[in-house]
Amino acid sequence: MQYDVSAAVEKFKALIEEQLERNERITADKDFVDYDKLDKIVIGVCGGDGIGPIITKESARVLEYMLKDEVEAGKVEFKVIDGLTIENRIKHMKAIPDDVLEELKSCNVILKGPTTTPQAGSDMPNIESANVAMRKALDLFGNVRPVKIPEEGIDWTFFRENTEGAYAVGSKGVNITDELAMDFVVTTTEGCERIAKLAYEYARKNKKDRVSIITKANIIKTTDGKFLNLCKNIGKDYPEITTDEWYIDITTAKLIDPKRRKDFKVFVLPNLYGDIITDEAAEFQGGVGTAGSANIGKKYAMFEAIHGSAPRMIQEGRGQYADPCSMLRATVMLLSHIGRQEKADLLERALDICMYEEKALKITGREDGCTCSDFGTYVMETVKKLS
Repeated sequence: MQYDVSAAVEKFKALIEEQLERNERITADKDFVDYDKLDKIVIGVCGGDGIGPIITKESARVLEYMLKDEVEAGKVEFKVIDGLTIENRIKHMKAIPDDVLEELKSCNVILKGPTTTPQAGSDMPNIESANVAMRKALDLFGNVRPVKIPEEGIDWTFFRENTEGAYAVGSKGVNITDELAMDFVVTTTEGCERIAKLAYEYARKNKKDRVSIITKANIIKTTDGKFLNLCKNIGKDYPEITTDEWYIDITTAKLIDPKRRKDFKVFVLPNLYGDIITDEAAEFQGGVGTAGSANIGKKYAMFEAIHGSAPRMIQEGRGQYADPCSMLRATVMLLSHIGRQEKADLLERALDICMYEEKALKITGREDGCTCSDFGTYVMETVKKLS
């Protein structure tokens, strides 16, 4: 049987040209922003949708409290950015409407709430993930997610490549016929090398003696093979650090092995594997509601929770009981990223006390627990006691 694949070939050609142009752009961009040299740091507060605006507003309230003196001195400015709701994105039929993207680009760092991504088969239009679009538009290539449980010997930091892999053109697959659909994986030399350097530099600065490269290069030989080989090459520049390699399937198993999981320190992974395994890792810490993440680029950075927008909580009228801890953990990372390490350490210590030690207030997501706002106040009171 003969098939007409010309339309699919043309679409694939356009994707290749798009990615080649992107590769030229990211290769040309060399320097990271130096926050110490900025007259003013602009922090964008972008609530998203679902429970996003609730937990983001609370985290921003804590952040404003901790940076009050710098705000009054004109060294820090907060900018509220609306427009990433699913309704507004559908209205404009864009993952990020143009005016919202321009507002985001006017900020140095962004505190962002969860956003809803329509899935195939839903009654919503097929709009790309706002997260994926933001990572690409702002070139936020490094997703950093820490998981730390001292009593179990767990001290992991994940460096997930954020702009390539299976997610790079995830909404641009091709239905070649009614019976055959294809998606694509993107891997570039610059994309692999810069995430590897970020991971190894972190390991060196924080005296971590092992970096584990996670792929499925035995099966996905071209793209995963490229990622593995380039990361190993970067590792040669860090002789004091042991480099090992693991397949993604066995890694997920070894993370639940009490003996072997203590050996892991720093992970570097392609996009899809990093997304999956960091959710598994967060469960050790108390679930995705406890974990924040950083999205690092050379010019911009965005900080967010790693969980979704929980539309069911809003539908059931429980939004005010949403857990802000994931966003507050992301806020710790934001403070660290802009060079306010003492404040980052202070907030992290306050969160440890509120979440794990003192636990004067309990979050359940329902009326039998405290509200999001109550917990934020509890954190601020704890910060004040520690100051």
